[in-house]
Amino acid sequence: MTVWTTLAHATTASGDEILLRRRGEIFEIRYNGIELMSNLNHRSEDQLALRAMRRTDFGARRILIGGLGLGFTLRAVLDLALPDAEVTVCELIPEIVAWNRGPLASLAGNPLGDPRTRVLTADVQAHLAQTDTAYDLILLDTDNGPDILVRTENTGLYDGSGFALVEKAFAPDGVAAFWSATASADFERRLSARPWLWVRDDIPLIPGRVDAMHHIYSCSRNAAALGVRKAA
Repeated sequence: MTVWTTLAHATTASGDEILLRRRGEIFEIRYNGIELMSNLNHRSEDQLALRAMRRTDFGARRILIGGLGLGFTLRAVLDLALPDAEVTVCELIPEIVAWNRGPLASLAGNPLGDPRTRVLTADVQAHLAQTDTAYDLILLDTDNGPDILVRTENTGLYDGSGFALVEKAFAPDGVAAFWSATASADFERRLSARPWLWVRDDIPLIPGRVDAMHHIYSCSRNAAALGVRKAA
């Protein structure tokens, strides 16, 4: 049996341990011993990009992605984006950016080499608080969802304070989408308390099966973008 080989590791200022490891053709990033992502199945990341871009009628020019991961969401966005789009990626861990320029680059077709890509080694919450850009599309994939946080500091992304930052940073008809490994009733209640509309897409990891799902929460002030009617 092929065993895992550690290719690189990193330690954050707060002491979190991050491993990049490989077994055959499978690459995996682990965060404090928990699998954060792998290239084994990235269908829901591809769907995150596709469904969000579709909600903007593929016309988004200013796009923000929170979390680089293995680059699959970025790759899918770039494949659908306009030639003059600018795609900003916030990735907190500099080593993950470096790995995406090195051993991981070929997995998603080297999306960091695309001239439309701008990488910020920064906390996406801090960027949202400081930016003057009105984003047409904001994609947030920093954790395994609101109920399975990678780091406790990300709690704010999934409550009123984070929602307020998103609302401030997206265009009047902009769309924000949150990736989640689980459906979250608490998160849905918090979404419903905001002055926007939201929908949840349930994505089977294997088409046609319903026993393994990931989820995408999409939010907008524009009812047409979500395919829903506003209440009278």
